[in-house]
Amino acid sequence: MLKSISSTCKSTTMDLQTRKISFVQEFLRLQNEEIVSLLEQILRRRKAELLDGALAPMTAEQLNEEIDRALDDSKNDRVISAKDLKNEIKKWR
Repeated sequence: MLKSISSTCKSTTMDLQTRKISFVQEFLRLQNEEIVSLLEQILRRRKAELLDGALAPMTAEQLNEEIDRALDDSKNDRVISAKDLKNEIKKWR
């Protein structure tokens, strides 16, 4: 049964990959700016909806736990100054 589930997941993933490639190819052939704009709007709107659905406000208990962790990090010198962080980020480029 596990093998069946695994192959179903792989098949679904491959189907999704194939569909995405097909969609991109079709999208690249579009010459109508109105259709491109509409697809962009749909994509932006749907991504925003998914993001909004994934974000949920913290409970007071979660906020207090985050504060406690931050205070513990500070107390145990597991912090970095904003200046040092900016310098570190500059090295990434």
